[in-house]
Formats: sequence, C-alpha cells, structure tokens
Amino acid sequence: MTGKDNTALTDAEQNVDASIYDKKQVIDWRINPRSYEFLGTEFHPLDPIQTLSRAKWMTTEEPFRYLVTPNVDHIVRLTKEPEIFQPLYKDAWLSVCDSRILEALANKSGIPLKAVPGSDLTQQLFDNVITEDDTITVIGADTEIIDIVKEKYGLSKVNHHEPPMGLRRKPDAVKECAEFIRDNPARYVFICVGSPQQEMVAKAAKELDGTVGLGLCVGASLDFLGGRTKRAPKWMQRIRMEWLFRLMSEPKRLWRRYLIDGPRIFAIWHRWSKAQT
Repeated sequence: MTGKDNTALTDAEQNVDASIYDKKQVIDWRINPRSYEFLGTEFHPLDPIQTLSRAKWMTTEEPFRYLVTPNVDHIVRLTKEPEIFQPLYKDAWLSVCDSRILEALANKSGIPLKAVPGSDLTQQLFDNVITEDDTITVIGADTEIIDIVKEKYGLSKVNHHEPPMGLRRKPDAVKECAEFIRDNPARYVFICVGSPQQEMVAKAAKELDGTVGLGLCVGASLDFLGGRTKRAPKWMQRIRMEWLFRLMSEPKRLWRRYLIDGPRIFAIWHRWSKAQT
C-alpha cells in the first residue's frame, strides 16, 4: 500500500452527521488530511456521508473548488493520457471513487476507498441540501433535462450553459464555460459534459479570479436525476454489476466502454500492484 497519511481523520470527521451544517464547527472542511495514490492518481477515502458533509460546507463566500469522481473508464484513459488527466485531478479539492470495481481493487490492495457514485451525491444534494431559493449553475445537459429538474425540485434560479460538442479540442469554448461559471455565482455548479471535458472546465474556472462555489464533475448525473437514464436496481449496485445494467440499457453506445476498454483495469491494477512491491 502506498499513500500520503499526513494526518489521520479525527473521530469527529469520521462520525460527522450529514444532517448538520455548521460552518463554526471545529473541522476545517477546506483541508483534506489524508489521500492515497492509487492507479496513477490520488483519492480521498471518504464515504458518501463524509463527502456530502464537505459539499454542504460550501457557499458562495468561498473561492471555487471542484470535486472529481474517477471511475474505471477514467482510470483507463488516464493510463493512456496521463499528461492530460493527472493535472486535472491534481488540482481537484476532492477526488472520490465513483466505482465499486475500483473500490474492490483498492480494498484488495489495502487502500480503504469507499464508492461515492457521482449520481448518488448529486441526488443527495438536490433531495436534501438545495432549496427552492438556491441558485445553481449547470454546464452541459440540455434544456429538456433542465426543465424536468427545475419542475421536479421547484427551482427557478438555474443558470444553464450548453457548450458545443467536441469541447475537449475547443479551448475557447472551455474558457467560455469557465467565464460563465464565474459570471453566474452559485453555491453548486454541476459540470455534466463528460471526462476530461468537465475537469478541464472546472480547472479553468478555478484559475479565474472571483469564481466561487463548488464545481461537481458528475457526468450524466442529471440524466439520471431527470429520469432519462435509469439506474440499476440496488441489488445490482450492491454486487458491483451496475455496469452490466448500463450495457444492456445502451448496448450500441456503451459496448466498447464495458467490453473492450473497461476490462483493461485489471491489467492496470496488476501492473500497479507489482510496482508497489
């Protein structure tokens, strides 16, 4: 096992109640005291409640930070293009594991990662944190999904920017997204344009003076929230078979991700494990 264990999590941090939001508490949520290097990037070993608690800490009074949710697909592509992905993840305030497969591999390696699916975190924020009076910003998605989410949660203050396709290779469009985030302050910014585009937007927003709030790089989470894409049943999630449900739901779009690229994670993990000995 390798990792940076600078300061162990305190008992208060480990047992924090996600229903409490008090910026005067002793814990300084800006600091993430422990992280682990795993498969070429860093992860914070937070569980869903701890992650939600940190997200609840953010307000528009705080400088912009962003959260990334690496999964198997991200790690496979990071291995191919580390020069692209590593700086994006390195600049993140939080990096949590968005894969039960990665969770299992990490645990087998002695690294205590917990799965924190970005879609679950997004739903928790909308269900339990965001109020009808809150302003949110969305980069990506489309007007249909935005309208569904607004109606479902009674939201009226939604800043929406829909960038062009091929965002990764359009630096001016990435800059435009970042400026939209800066110019439309919101407590939460949901960046839903796929990886690495969403992390590129988040990093660019962080580098602009005056940007506030928390950017969440959460892919298709609003599609799940709006009902366009169905989540796997809980029992399939528990046995780490959500990937199969998604493959069966969208075989033409996802066959390569889950049948060709995804299985490479085991060879990546094997090489990484050997390098640790």
